[in-house]
Amino acid sequence: MLFKDTIGQKEVKQKLVELVLHNRLSHALLFLGKEGSGALPLALTFAQYIGIAANRPPAEEKVLSSSSLFAEEPAAQDKPGKLPQSAEEADGWMQQQPAYSKVKDFVHPDIHFSYPVVTKKPGTPPLSADYITEWREFIKSYPYGNVYDWLQFIGAENKQGNITAYECNDIIRRLNLKSFESEYKILVMWMPEYLGNEGNKLLKLIEEPPANTLFILVAESESLILPTILSRCQLIKIPSLETKDIEEALVSRNKTELRLARQAASVSEGNYREALQILRHAEEDWQSLLREWLNAILKTGPIAQTKWVEEIARLGREKQKQFLRYFNHLLEQAIRVRIMGNDPVNNGSGALSNMPEKERDFAERLNKIADLSQQQVIIEELDKAAYYIERNANAKILFHALTIKLYHIIQDKFVFLTT
Repeated sequence: MLFKDTIGQKEVKQKLVELVLHNRLSHALLFLGKEGSGALPLALTFAQYIGIAANRPPAEEKVLSSSSLFAEEPAAQDKPGKLPQSAEEADGWMQQQPAYSKVKDFVHPDIHFSYPVVTKKPGTPPLSADYITEWREFIKSYPYGNVYDWLQFIGAENKQGNITAYECNDIIRRLNLKSFESEYKILVMWMPEYLGNEGNKLLKLIEEPPANTLFILVAESESLILPTILSRCQLIKIPSLETKDIEEALVSRNKTELRLARQAASVSEGNYREALQILRHAEEDWQSLLREWLNAILKTGPIAQTKWVEEIARLGREKQKQFLRYFNHLLEQAIRVRIMGNDPVNNGSGALSNMPEKERDFAERLNKIADLSQQQVIIEELDKAAYYIERNANAKILFHALTIKLYHIIQDKFVFLTT
C-alpha cells in the first residue's frame, strides 16, 4: 500500500514523512479519524514505510538507526540521509526496495496486526492471528470499511467483536520476540475502542517497549479509548475528507458518473465509505419512504405508523442508516433553502443551484412542517438513531420511539405531503 492509495489527506501524508525525516516520531502513535476518512490506509502505509526503511540489506547503508527513529529531542542538525522528502517521493522509493514485495501483501514478518474478532472455533480464545488471511483480503478490498463491514466479512453475523485479554497476551508475546528481517517490530491495532479494561495489560509494553518497537493505533472515537492508553500516544489527527476529493475518487476509482459522484460526495459528510454506500443504494426510493413515514406521523395515524415501522425494520441496518442519512440531508437542504432561498446569487450559481428539483421541492415542504429550531432537534434525533442502529438496537423499537418523538417535535406544524 502506498501513500497515493489514500484519498486526499495531502497535509497529513507530508507530516508523516517529516516525522521520520526530522526525528519527531514517538514509539506509540494514535491515528484518530472518523469513519471513511482514511485513517486505516494511512496507518498501514506508514507502518510499511517504517518497515521498509528499517529493512535495508546489510551491505547497504541503513536509512534508519536506533537513534534516528525515536529521538527524545528533535535533532535539527541531524542530516536526513537518503529518506524521501515528500509522500510522492516515498511512494517511488518504497517500490524500489527489496522489502516492498512483502509489505504490499501484508506478509512482512515484523509488521503485526490486531483488530476486533470473534471466536473462530468453539472452545478457543478469539485471536487476530486466526483471521490473518481474511484480514489481508479485507484491507486490500475494503480499506475504507468499518467494523461492521469487517465482522460481516468474517461471518460474525450479530456477534460483537472484541480485542480481548487473550489478544493482549498474544501481542505481548509477539512483540517480545526478536525481529526477523527488519530492525523494527511494528504493531498496527485497528479500533482500540474495542479494548476493555484488559487493555491495561498493554500499558507497561507501550510505556517501556522492547527496543525498536513501534505501536500504531487506529481509532474513530477518542472518548472510547482507555485514558491510560490514550495518554501514552502521540496523536495524529486525520480530518474528514474534502467533498472534492471524494468526488474525484468516485470518478477515478469507482468509475462513477460525474453527476452521481458529485451528489454522493455532497451528502457523504467527508466519509468515502458512506459515499460508496449511497451509490450502492442509489436506486432506493428514499423520498417515497420518507413521505410515507411523515404522512403516517402527521395524518394517517398509528395503524399506518406500525405498518411503516414493519417495512423499515425489514430493510436491514445499512439501509436503515442510509434512510436516516437521506432524511438528515434533506433537512440540511431545507435549512439552506430557508436561509438562502431568496438570495439571487445562491439561486443562480451557488450551493442551491445544483440541488435537484425534486429535492428542493421536498425541502420546501419540510420547511412548512417544521421551523429552524425544530429541524435542528430532528437532525439530532436522527443522528442518535443512526448511532444506536450501528450498535445493534432493535429496529422496531427504535423506529417506533423515533416516530413518537417526531410527532411531538412537529405536532404544531402540520401539512400533508402530497406527491
